[in-house]
Amino acid sequence: LLKHFIMSAADDMSNCAACGKGGDDLKTCNACKMVKYCNATCQKAHRPMHKKECKNRAAELFDEALFKEPPPKDECPICCVSLPLTNAGSIYKVCCGKILCIGCAHGVDQVDNRALCPFCRTPAAKSDEEYNERIKKRVDDHDPIAIHQLGCLYRDGNGLTQDYDKALELLLQAGELGCTPAYYSVGNAYYNGISVERDMKKATYYYELAAMGGDAISRHNLGVFEYNSGNKNRAVKHFMIGAGAGFDNSLREIRKCFMAGYATKDDFEKALRANKEAKDEMRSDQREAAAAFKRSE
Repeated sequence: LLKHFIMSAADDMSNCAACGKGGDDLKTCNACKMVKYCNATCQKAHRPMHKKECKNRAAELFDEALFKEPPPKDECPICCVSLPLTNAGSIYKVCCGKILCIGCAHGVDQVDNRALCPFCRTPAAKSDEEYNERIKKRVDDHDPIAIHQLGCLYRDGNGLTQDYDKALELLLQAGELGCTPAYYSVGNAYYNGISVERDMKKATYYYELAAMGGDAISRHNLGVFEYNSGNKNRAVKHFMIGAGAGFDNSLREIRKCFMAGYATKDDFEKALRANKEAKDEMRSDQREAAAAFKRSE
């Protein structure tokens, strides 16, 4: 009878799943969001009956978040066209904290042989030291992109004394403040064993955070992990999202999955269309001209 009462209470989100008491101050289970408790004592008492259901529901909720369509891409603040997928197609301007596409950043005006920022018209830094001082100032203002950039400078020893511990600290801080590429960088550190012990579980975790924030390369990496682990259906889901973001490597993997029978013809055709649409959204004559100029240098 007691067990029946407890299970019935668990079905009613207005009552504590353990003791059945109601109230406005009940706390929802953080993992499954399905039941509420008066306090930690009630949650602990109910845990043996709830553990399996909680674990299964938590996994479902995580997958819903993981495979949800990513947020819209950021746009270049000058041309208002979606920014390219990789850093090679854009540049962070430490003077104003804006990310500009290479099309808008290319061929800008100069003063005293120093390029002016196309957005705020500030002259470029005279030296690495001046650039680093500017970026540190933006870090002090809690700019997540600047924090990520500074972390990469410490990681690579670019103009600063190489410090892997400091780099990882900054990258994690940037990720927590909403800089998705920072989580990709942390995932890379654990995947490659850079300054930390190689840890695939942690690499996957940070790639997942980056993928949920819209990072297509992290998404693709997760697809590769799942494919190599034999989870072909999950791999296809990742590759479909990556291809839809405009990442050609994911599109190629979808084609391989289709040829091997793991993806349907409809999947492949859908990925093709979505990939083209995404790349069209990121394309501009200015960007193509800038890329061609860069290749010719």
